[in-house]
Amino acid sequence: MHISEATRAFIDAHAGEDPRDLALHAKRGEPGLDLPFALDQIAGRRIARTKLPAWAACSGVVYPAHVPMEQCSSQFTAHTKARLACELIAALPHPTRLVDLTGGLGVDFWALAQQFDEAVYVERQPQLCALAAHNLHALGVRNARVEHADDVEFLRTMPPASMIYVDPARRDAHGSRTYAIEDCTPDVLALRDELLAKAPVVIIKLSPMLDWHKTVEDFQGMVQRVAVVSTGNECKELLLMLTRAPHGDVRVDCINDGDTVTFTTAEDQRPSIAPAGSIERMRYLVEPNASIMKAGAFAALQRQCPGLAQIGPNSHLFVGEQPVGAVPGRAFEIARTGGMGKRELKALLEGVTHANIAVRNFPLTAPQLRRRLKLKDGGNDYLFATTDAGGRHVLILAHKAPPATT
Repeated sequence: MHISEATRAFIDAHAGEDPRDLALHAKRGEPGLDLPFALDQIAGRRIARTKLPAWAACSGVVYPAHVPMEQCSSQFTAHTKARLACELIAALPHPTRLVDLTGGLGVDFWALAQQFDEAVYVERQPQLCALAAHNLHALGVRNARVEHADDVEFLRTMPPASMIYVDPARRDAHGSRTYAIEDCTPDVLALRDELLAKAPVVIIKLSPMLDWHKTVEDFQGMVQRVAVVSTGNECKELLLMLTRAPHGDVRVDCINDGDTVTFTTAEDQRPSIAPAGSIERMRYLVEPNASIMKAGAFAALQRQCPGLAQIGPNSHLFVGEQPVGAVPGRAFEIARTGGMGKRELKALLEGVTHANIAVRNFPLTAPQLRRRLKLKDGGNDYLFATTDAGGRHVLILAHKAPPATT
């Protein structure tokens, strides 16, 4: 991929600047300067510094236009897939071979390929194939082959592999976002048997909007593991790991940055509930992270953090009388609790002018409650509004707990 000296010099000279300002004020018409391309590189590297630091550190990487950079996997989620793949192929014979049927920008392929002896990137868009070939070479991936081909046609003619990775496109022909598996491209439900005929392990990346229980059912026993992956406490993707033997018991990993909570579908998923009226004596509150919330791993959270009880059947907030230590979520020290009566509110909110408000199973939204309580947003106070086991609407005023020491 040829980049002129003038374009490269412009990128290096303006690497730390805002590409939007550059687009308005940069001198145009300089001989050899491809300004749109240069702006894409400056914007792409800016995103990569936080999203893909290993790519940002490599001067040879070429970035696409803005939208693919915003939509691509982060380094964390890509490495999470690589770690899971490594576990799944550990017992398979060598040489191991990966086929990524939906290569795209190549971030997931870059991380996965390093776990295999051979790796094949498949993509139907020729410009993405050229970009991936360039970047994989720049990043030092030497075991990869890039194939410009239709994913389904390649699947049907390819030799067997150790693992197939698929990230179905979640937009239709008109560019509208889709969530149902059968509306994505390719339709991995329809291709399930063909995928498993070609590889003993298949990893499928799906929208975090999907109900993982129903999704597992849709694959009719072929899902061995599920991973709900979040970063920055935002749920990013749902990963299904399929193997050839039917599975009755599915392992679920709730991964949020450095925290992982694991459970199996055979385990009792009903969390213990704090008795009505017991909230007033509790000293600590835990708000589970996004992956636990998405997976409904509330009983698993309690097994990992003994002493916590869920406030109500649908509250998904946990309280305890003893210090909670390190938790997969946010931990708070409770200052005061109360109900919605005038006297209780007056005592609860004495001296409080600002608060970060969160509601869980409560009849008012956070903005509605803020207006009713006449509180401004922000500050160091946190106000949780929920419903206890007795059906009483309760407010909990809390402050962030200090970091747990090991």
